Amino acid sequence: MLARTRTWSAHNTGSQNTDGLRRFAPLLADAFAALEADIALVEGPGFELIGSDGKATETHTGPIVEISSRPDAPVQVVMSGHYDTVFAPGIFETVTDLGDGRINGPGMADMKGGICVMLEALKAFEAGRLKDKLGYRIVLTPDEEIGNFASSESLRRAASSGAVIGMTYEPAMETGAMAGGRKGSAVFDIVLHGRAAHAGRAKEEGRSAIEAAAELVLGLEALNSQFDGVTFNVGSIEGGSPVNIVPDLAIVRFGARAPDQQAAEWATQQVRSLFDRAVKRDGIHGHLHGGFYRPPKPRNTAQQALFDAVHATGRAIGLDIEFVDTGGVCEGNNIFAAGVPNVDTLGVRGGRIHSPEEFVITESFSERALLSTLILNRLADGRMDGRRIKDLMGR
Repeated sequence: MLARTRTWSAHNTGSQNTDGLRRFAPLLADAFAALEADIALVEGPGFELIGSDGKATETHTGPIVEISSRPDAPVQVVMSGHYDTVFAPGIFETVTDLGDGRINGPGMADMKGGICVMLEALKAFEAGRLKDKLGYRIVLTPDEEIGNFASSESLRRAASSGAVIGMTYEPAMETGAMAGGRKGSAVFDIVLHGRAAHAGRAKEEGRSAIEAAAELVLGLEALNSQFDGVTFNVGSIEGGSPVNIVPDLAIVRFGARAPDQQAAEWATQQVRSLFDRAVKRDGIHGHLHGGFYRPPKPRNTAQQALFDAVHATGRAIGLDIEFVDTGGVCEGNNIFAAGVPNVDTLGVRGGRIHSPEEFVITESFSERALLSTLILNRLADGRMDGRRIKDLMGR
C-alpha cells in the first residue's frame, strides 16, 4: 500500500489539471481490476466556473471511476473517494520520507492513501468466505476538492442503489479520531459591474465596482457569529483596473458553512439580501452564482448508530475510535443527502492536509485496511446490522 501510494502521489492530479487527471484515472482502473468487479471510466457533465472576466464558462474535469460488484447480494454498501488534490502542477510534487514513520507528499493522506486502504480492504474481504453476501458500488471522483459538481450525480445514483451504509476514505485525524457531524458547505461568486471613467477628469461619472464589493465583503464577514455554527469566509476579490480608471468590475468569491438545513437557508437568505443591496447602488449591477452544494450531515440517530457500530468494530482490533464533529465537508455529505448513513474518515491517519506539509503515518495503512475489512465482514455476517442503521434515518 505504501509503495503504491508513493507512486500515485508522484502523479499530479490537481483538480484543475485535467490532463493529469485523465492520465491517472486508468492507473486506478488497473489497480481495482484485482477485484471481482466491473469498472468503468465515466465522463461527467460539464459545469460552470466564473472566470476572472466575470463570465461563466463551461469546464470539464477527469473521468469518474465507477466500480460495482455483486449488485444482487443481500447487503449493499456504497464506497467513495477522490483522486484529485488541491495542488496545481509545480506547487508540491515531491515525496519525502520524514522519518519517525511519516511520509510527506501530495495526496499521501488526502486521499490516495485512503484509496489504497479501500482497495486492500476489499481484496482481503473477497479472499474470505462471506464475499457473496455483500455487494458494493464505488465512486472515485476527480473533483471533490472543488465541490463534486461533475460527480455529484454519480454519488447520488450509487448511494440510491440499495446501499445500507456509506464508507468514505478521507483521512482520519493524526490521533486516529474520525469525523462525526459535518456542516454543509456553500461556494458563492458575486460579480459586480460598475461604470468606468477617468479617475482624474470625470471621477463623478464613474461607479466603482470595487467600492460596492468592499461594502459587500464587510457585510459578509459581519454575518459571522450571528447564527450559531454559521461561518462565512471571503477568499478573494478580483477585478479592478489601473488607478487612473474608476473600476467597472469586481468579483467576490466566498464560502459559507452551516450545521443544519435551517442554518443553510438563513445563510443563503443573508447572501441574497447583501447582493440585492449591492446592486441597488447607483450604477451597479451584477449576478450571483453558487449556493450550498453539499448539505449538512448532522449526527442524527442513524449516524450515531453507525458510529457506535464502527467504534465497537475498532475495539475488536484494539482501536478506541473517537468521533469529532467538524466544519469540514466531503462526499459523505452527498451520500447522507441521498438517504444513506455514512462514515467519512476510514482512510489513513495523517495531518497538515491541503498544505505542502501534508503527511501520512505509515503504520495506519494496515491499521485502517484491517478496520474496513472487519466492517465489511460484520456487515456480511450480520453482526453489524446495516438495514437497522439505515432504517433509523427517518427518526
